[in-house]
Amino acid sequence: MSEVLSQSQIDALLSAARSGENIEPAEDTSKEKKYRKYDFRSPRKFTKDRLKMLDSIFENYSRNLNSRVNALMHTSCEISVESAEEQRYYEFSNALIEGDVVTLAYVKYGDVREDTPALLHVSKSLMLSMIDRMMGGEGEVDDELDPEYTFTDLELRIVEGLSQYFVENLGESWQNYIQLDFEYSRVEPNPTMIQPLGLDEIVVIMDLTVKFPNCDGHMSVCLPGMVLTNIFSEISRLNTTHKSQDETAGREIFESLKNTEIDLIAEICHTKLKLSDIYHLNVGDVIDLKRPKNSPVYINIGGRRWFDGMMGVHNKNMAIKIGKTYYEPEGRNVERDGR
Repeated sequence: MSEVLSQSQIDALLSAARSGENIEPAEDTSKEKKYRKYDFRSPRKFTKDRLKMLDSIFENYSRNLNSRVNALMHTSCEISVESAEEQRYYEFSNALIEGDVVTLAYVKYGDVREDTPALLHVSKSLMLSMIDRMMGGEGEVDDELDPEYTFTDLELRIVEGLSQYFVENLGESWQNYIQLDFEYSRVEPNPTMIQPLGLDEIVVIMDLTVKFPNCDGHMSVCLPGMVLTNIFSEISRLNTTHKSQDETAGREIFESLKNTEIDLIAEICHTKLKLSDIYHLNVGDVIDLKRPKNSPVYINIGGRRWFDGMMGVHNKNMAIKIGKTYYEPEGRNVERDGR
């Protein structure tokens, strides 16, 4: 198949033909735009908006946990959200090795308690640094730490206390959306021996970075996809319920106000008279308002101009025909013909 020339190559050839020179066609420097491959066998379960929502929730969690860890460890640390990614569970599971510690926690909201646990993992060096601080040390960690190092029974007891502390603070970050509680279950010192989720099950992994003055590491929270789906459905249901309750309350308020009496004042115009003229006014006297008879009448409610109208007679009674309205419920002042 012949190569298709770009516009710049065509222009170069035409220019060379006019001048009689031989010239090599210029190389096309345009780069092909790269697109991210989408695996249709593993469709994404959560939209970008949902992941941004989770990112915002865990930003709150990191700020709350940051201040509490500073007080607990008597030092300064920085906790920030590194990423929020939708993955398969095996990607989280394969990153764990024998000797890592994983915390299991169950999600509760209302009367519902999810059967599938959320998982929390803290990197080994970071956990050892925090254990050292809890024991009165400076949090120093051996640079040549054996990757297969396993926690002692005493260290596991401290790990349980710290993990329970991390889990209990998870629910507070969801308060803007739903009343959610994370119920601490247990600490598993050998995650390769358990499989709380199917390997191909969808999860969202929240990766947090924790930095101490002399140590840093990662904390990961693995949220099962089915649990998140149920939580998002409950949030949507609560939002719909609150909206309908607000509409019902608005109707009730309007119904209670419908029979309220308010003063409606029709203002023709303003004029000034001397006190002596007012004193001598009698029935049948005419006051010159210096305004044409077909001028509009201003209708004020609560000291605010709402309508314009025209004076007239209806069933032998004086009446005002509404011509324009100047008030909208949204608070915008507009002119609108009406009756």
